[in-house]
Amino acid sequence: MKQFNIKSFALFLAAASFLPQVQGFSQVTDTLVTEPVVVIDPDSAYAALSEPEKRFSRNAVAGIKVADGLEATLFASEPNVINPINIDVDHRGRVWVCEAYNYRPAVNGKSELGMGDRILILEDKDGDGKADVTKVFYQGPEINAPLGIWVMGNKAIVSQSPYVWLFTDTNGDDKADTKEILFKGIGGVQSDAGVHAFVFGPDGKFYFNFGNAGRQLVDGQDRPLLDKYERPIDFRQFKQGVVFRCEQDFTKVEIMAENFRNGFEVAVDSYGTMWQSDQEEPGNGSDRISYVMENGNFGYIDEMTGASWRLNRTNLEDEIPRRHWHQNDPGVVPDLLQTGSGFPMGMTIYEGELLPRRYWDQILLADAGQRYVNAFPVEVDGAGYKSTGILPIVEGTRDKWFRPTDVCVAPDGSLIISDWYDPVIGSNQMKDKSRGRIFRVAPPGVPYTIPVFDLTNPEEAVKALQSPNLSMRYLAWNACVKHGWNAEPFLEELFNRYNANPKLRARALWVLNRIEGFNYRALDIGFRHLNPNIRITALRAVRQRNSDPTEYIKRLTADPDPQVRRECALAINHNHTYEALDVWLQLAKQYKGNDRWTVEALSIGAFDQWERIFPAWLERQKGKPTATDAGKDIIWLARTRQAIPYLTEAAADTSVDFKSRLRYFRAFDFFRAGYEKSQALLNVLSVPASDRIEVSKLALLHLDKSFVKNSQQGLSALNKLLDETYGTEHYIDLMTRYELESENDRLLKMALDKSDEVLGRDAGALLLEQAGISYVTQKLAGMNEAKKIALLASIQTVGSSESVYLLRSAAVNPDESVAVRKNAAKFLGASWPGEETVVKLLLDDRLAGEVKEGALDGVRNAFREDIKAQLAPYFPKPAVQEAEAAPQKPASRKERRKRRRS
Repeated sequence: MKQFNIKSFALFLAAASFLPQVQGFSQVTDTLVTEPVVVIDPDSAYAALSEPEKRFSRNAVAGIKVADGLEATLFASEPNVINPINIDVDHRGRVWVCEAYNYRPAVNGKSELGMGDRILILEDKDGDGKADVTKVFYQGPEINAPLGIWVMGNKAIVSQSPYVWLFTDTNGDDKADTKEILFKGIGGVQSDAGVHAFVFGPDGKFYFNFGNAGRQLVDGQDRPLLDKYERPIDFRQFKQGVVFRCEQDFTKVEIMAENFRNGFEVAVDSYGTMWQSDQEEPGNGSDRISYVMENGNFGYIDEMTGASWRLNRTNLEDEIPRRHWHQNDPGVVPDLLQTGSGFPMGMTIYEGELLPRRYWDQILLADAGQRYVNAFPVEVDGAGYKSTGILPIVEGTRDKWFRPTDVCVAPDGSLIISDWYDPVIGSNQMKDKSRGRIFRVAPPGVPYTIPVFDLTNPEEAVKALQSPNLSMRYLAWNACVKHGWNAEPFLEELFNRYNANPKLRARALWVLNRIEGFNYRALDIGFRHLNPNIRITALRAVRQRNSDPTEYIKRLTADPDPQVRRECALAINHNHTYEALDVWLQLAKQYKGNDRWTVEALSIGAFDQWERIFPAWLERQKGKPTATDAGKDIIWLARTRQAIPYLTEAAADTSVDFKSRLRYFRAFDFFRAGYEKSQALLNVLSVPASDRIEVSKLALLHLDKSFVKNSQQGLSALNKLLDETYGTEHYIDLMTRYELESENDRLLKMALDKSDEVLGRDAGALLLEQAGISYVTQKLAGMNEAKKIALLASIQTVGSSESVYLLRSAAVNPDESVAVRKNAAKFLGASWPGEETVVKLLLDDRLAGEVKEGALDGVRNAFREDIKAQLAPYFPKPAVQEAEAAPQKPASRKERRKRRRS
């Protein structure tokens, strides 16, 4: 027998991922053990591979860390699959892949093949968890970096702005025979924020979304879309990224929620609850996961002005992740959690039972930026939810190229994960266009066995409805509905089964709700069910069945569970009946405060009805409406001028600390200018308190500018506060808002007195902006040397064409003193446009002596590489560099020999 090194062989096994942990050789055969037990660390084994070896697909599994109780296998890889951006798993366990080889050709180069992207079908025929067959379902020049795929039997929906395509295989050869445009006109061509994948909901409808580049869509014949009320959808009413729902024939499109940035995929659980991740503006730690509350505003941009989250506003959130989504604004649904800075993409709800129990019914998210597929468990929190931690599934802790783009649940309950596999993500870039991986994750040793159901048999169809796989559930759902009364006994047995998972009961209820001639028996049971999620499902189901479900809503209005009452509030959105008013009032009466989810649901229920709801609510208040936390919350959200006096009262309540009252001042921003608002804010100005200056400033900042300037009362209040705050940041804030010419001389004095402080530079910038260059030029002409330098210093960071002109003129003016010229030249370097001016002056040889020294001093710490390169010749080289650059005397033969020896 040949001799070999057992440690080296164990290392090889670990690197090739045959053994996650090798302990000697006793796991293979006891007769070969001649050395002590050796434990091989997977991290060390992978690190021992060369860089090219790490890229080999045979080492793909060794490059990822899999959670305890799970095993990953490589289902497919390059060259069979390239750049998989989205996947789906059909009822036969086959993996359908959207490739994105042609992603952003302007950035990453055009395809050498000159062809469009592929839609692939990968099939594992022998159940070993590895694809044996790869088929091209469709490839064409019109398919360029699609973002989503949904498979339903012999059909596939492919989402790619500006189109949503429907491909159909009519003869069963796994090739698309027909192609139809379902929707078109969608923005975001070759953008991550265009239209994304469709998914199947338990109600038999399709859910999909687009990011903030989508903007609008029409049907395949360029006709405007009609909502469930047969009204054309006006996309101008909706903001940024949007979540949609539609029927299976792609009619009755509903907008379910708005104002996301770029939610990549909607996930819908068996109760009909929607979940979605959302991508931040990169670098702010603000990626998030949201419970998608129906008809909610999710706060990416300012609701009233459309302003970015970066702009200053009253009651600004302390943390940037919350600030990014306007979480302190009334009318914004709270986030479930923020997940940091990454690139969240595919998402699903795991409703299988093959994985360990800790993953059951949890949100699964693939984040290509942070290189993980994780579960995010949630639990009930009042009328909403809260996150309880993170459960890792697969992490790219070793292989930094691991870029998971999607995660799907196969019919056997295992996970299928797509990996873009690239060293970079984001910025529209990719560096390697030749790779891609698909992984299967399951408990160790579990074969890939796909259950088979005869959907022509009603009992079998109901069994198939219990599948963890969405494509199988889609076929089963439609089969059950088609069977109708024949399927009802089996559906009712599942719905009433005492030990069934409540989510399976909910699925049965959804189907029973759609069977023609259904007698409402199961719905009646659902409304009385002990599980609040079943009661919620019953309410959602009946809303889709009845044009006016108010009678059913009223049955749950006094429900003890706040989640059920939340659903009642959402159910009366756009319901203008008297019964709906009574429902809202009963729900509001039960609200005790301190539950943002409840109050936002009440706000959604009252949308466009505040004028009748608020006075009715006031009539039912026994004491002061502002006396309770619940009352203050409703006043904070109410969008009617009738709420303004009470909002004023809450804002002026000196028994509450100032920071807690900021929310009420922010609420004034959600009213258009009007007499009631103006008078209310003026009244706040007169309230005596220790924080009167801060309160008065806020009131003036929220008043309409023209009202203050044209009102004696408003102008007097403004001038009084300007006197009281002169020389402070409050004064600058007020002047920025009101731009009073009468204050120019005081602004000038402040700029001169504090020219070496931030406040002085703010004053100088404001003075130049509102008084103009002629005013500043005139003042400069009459000043002594010290004041000229101070005034020029106050405008050094402005960077406008006017400020640069003034500084340049002073720097090159021979009539000015050397001190003025030198300082002006130095001040130019405080802004980027000023740096560019300095470069030009140096190139034109316009500066000399001390003035040139001042200019170089100002740009010594220039940030931009191109500016530093242009300035380099004007700075003396360091002594070391000079020594290296100086001609060297040739070394003697003796010296050369000595160097070689050393």
